[in-house]
Amino acid sequence: MVKTKSDPLLSIIITTYNRPHLLGRAVRSALGQTVTDLEVVVVDDGSTEPVTLAEQPRLRMVRLPVNHGLSAARNVAATSARGRWISYLDDDDQLFPHFAEVSLNALAQTTLPRPVAALSGLEAVNRDGAPIRTHLPPTLPRGSYFGLEKIDPRLSFFSKQTLVVEREVLLGIHGFDEAFSALPYTEMFLRLNPVCSIVGVPVVTYRQFIHQGPRLSSDPSRRQSDFGRLISRHKALFDARPRVFADFALRHAHSLYNLGQYRAAVASVCSTARSHPFSTFAGITSVLWRKLRWHRGFSLF
Repeated sequence: MVKTKSDPLLSIIITTYNRPHLLGRAVRSALGQTVTDLEVVVVDDGSTEPVTLAEQPRLRMVRLPVNHGLSAARNVAATSARGRWISYLDDDDQLFPHFAEVSLNALAQTTLPRPVAALSGLEAVNRDGAPIRTHLPPTLPRGSYFGLEKIDPRLSFFSKQTLVVEREVLLGIHGFDEAFSALPYTEMFLRLNPVCSIVGVPVVTYRQFIHQGPRLSSDPSRRQSDFGRLISRHKALFDARPRVFADFALRHAHSLYNLGQYRAAVASVCSTARSHPFSTFAGITSVLWRKLRWHRGFSLF
């Protein structure tokens, strides 16, 4: 795509499927940025009732005739986006007004090896908006593996939704792997960070709502299936780092625990240990089981 002077600096992409009651909040937060040189691209991923939104100059709608799935819809949107930079917003979440400004300023000022993408802080809240936890991202140079590196314990890998990345860089790694319906960011970042530095900004810019409605990221069967697919897809990388992989798998089990999926968390520990070579089985099982067993007083019974 040839860019013109009229093209926006940033494209904020929102994919949605059969959730019109949540979409409005996300769209308003994207349009309400302090940076105005942007477009908001809403992809209706084959909703039963086509999404309708009031026309606005910086808002574009893309309607897919059938449901493609989250990763495929995101890739379609990236292809059609006009901004140099792109970011994604889940249709049930919300951006703070300074999201774009904070991210673009960090990208303009960083001295990290280019290309560079930005992450900022994520605040998880309940459906009433009360904070549950906050995640601030690390900074990692190009050539690292996001999710596998040692980071300051006060930082977290769980703010991947705040990504702002150059469109051409994302398309250069073929975007999201469409085989993943859960954990799509986790898999994509393992391909992104080796070719792109990531600057972490210690400012909360994104509000993630934890609710009881349908959310792919909280579906235990999909998460576990895609976690197994992730291990298989990047087996050589994980096998070369057994202890780091143990911590990575533990974070996955903790995320299940935080979602209230206690038995799924235990199942994740067991299946992860079985999937690795016998020489690392005992070590990984010991690390995962000990930490999970005592994390916040967790008990099987």
